[in-house]
Amino acid sequence: MMEINLKDFGGKCNGNFDNTNSFKKAFDNLAKNGGGKLVVDAGTWRTGPIDLVDNTTLELKEGAELSFVTDPNAYPPVFTRWEGVECYAMHALIRADGCKNVTVTGKGTINGNGNDWWGILKAKKSVGQSKPMASYELALAKLNPDYENQPGGGGGRNIQFLRPCLVEFRNCQHVVFEGVQLKNSPFWTVHPLYTDDLILRDLVIENPYSAPNTDGIDVDSCTNVQILNCSVSVGDDGICLKSGSGADGIRVNKPTANVTIKDCKVRFAHGGIVFGSETAAGIQHVLAENCDLSGTDRGIRIKSRRGRGGDLYDITLSNLLMDDTLCPIAMNMYYKCGITDTKSPLFSLEKQPVTSETPRIHDVKIIGCKGKNCKASAGFIVGLPEMPIDNLEIRDCHFTTDESSNCSPMESDMFYGLPEVTVKSFRVRNAPDAKFENVVIEGPKETFIYE
Repeated sequence: MMEINLKDFGGKCNGNFDNTNSFKKAFDNLAKNGGGKLVVDAGTWRTGPIDLVDNTTLELKEGAELSFVTDPNAYPPVFTRWEGVECYAMHALIRADGCKNVTVTGKGTINGNGNDWWGILKAKKSVGQSKPMASYELALAKLNPDYENQPGGGGGRNIQFLRPCLVEFRNCQHVVFEGVQLKNSPFWTVHPLYTDDLILRDLVIENPYSAPNTDGIDVDSCTNVQILNCSVSVGDDGICLKSGSGADGIRVNKPTANVTIKDCKVRFAHGGIVFGSETAAGIQHVLAENCDLSGTDRGIRIKSRRGRGGDLYDITLSNLLMDDTLCPIAMNMYYKCGITDTKSPLFSLEKQPVTSETPRIHDVKIIGCKGKNCKASAGFIVGLPEMPIDNLEIRDCHFTTDESSNCSPMESDMFYGLPEVTVKSFRVRNAPDAKFENVVIEGPKETFIYE
């Protein structure tokens, strides 16, 4: 394998020099020669967006830090999927598009310097910005003429401030991403999209809990995925599986399937192992086992709502530790984020017509899971009246609530429309054939509430 060093292409690691062009020259050289390895030595390498190419390895040596510039104008529009909808958004800080045999490895760090990005978003919200105004927002709005009608999760679609992911693999095959530390992402951190045969291994992902929309890993319409021994501490969901949102996700019709998650740790996230809420093309054949999800808001989180669509099934969640959560298990078909109308039919307690945009959850097994000090409730399972959660099995589990906590059971997940409950019981609604075997609930006066 051909091996080159970034310094050979004019790279400088003084923290000030812009290495964007050096990375481009280096990868152009590898592409011309059929592939190879680019080595980045210890030091702080300031850079703009990086594009990976076929048959290459990017190795970050111990002590190497890629420090990305924070000017939104440095990240030109590219076609991608953003919060579940295909559109143009800002170029990911590191991106592979349509590549095969790509590896990113080493003991270095990828730093998105997200504080500047989060500050920009906060400032826009503080002045009540409601439409595109900055030049980069207007450019995206022109490329996305239907953006006002596109669904979102609250990340900023209405103003077209479509922040970049830290690392994105789009339409790729045979990808290995291992060993490095990723921190301070502007938006989602690791976003594999339409990618097959992916290994994410030994990654350390850290974003502040207060950082908006900074999911750790978002596997989006991908197949044959392994997520192994990763450590995630972020400001939104930890390890998340998605497959597009609503009509656009149904049109694309690419499910996420054949996913294994093992020996991972998630801390300080809205959800530990998460499905959705972009579920349109379905999520299936998933095994998650031997993970520690303690300290997250919700350990297991499956979320969708009317209009999002998708068939979620053949999911096994085994031997998961979920201490000090709000709620260890949340399966929520009334997910509210991205909607402001609390009286919308999306949240009706009455049966609605079943359409292609009605999500379905079935054939889920939760086995051997434990959680102490659950602050809001012992569990939350809520299906739709027109599409109940079917063939759910929970066995050999033990959950203890923290009855001294001031957290309300209504904080078990984010929803609209459901009647209030005041006890921290395991709540089950519209899941009539759910099977509980050897499930111990300690703490609340009532162990289960069936609705």
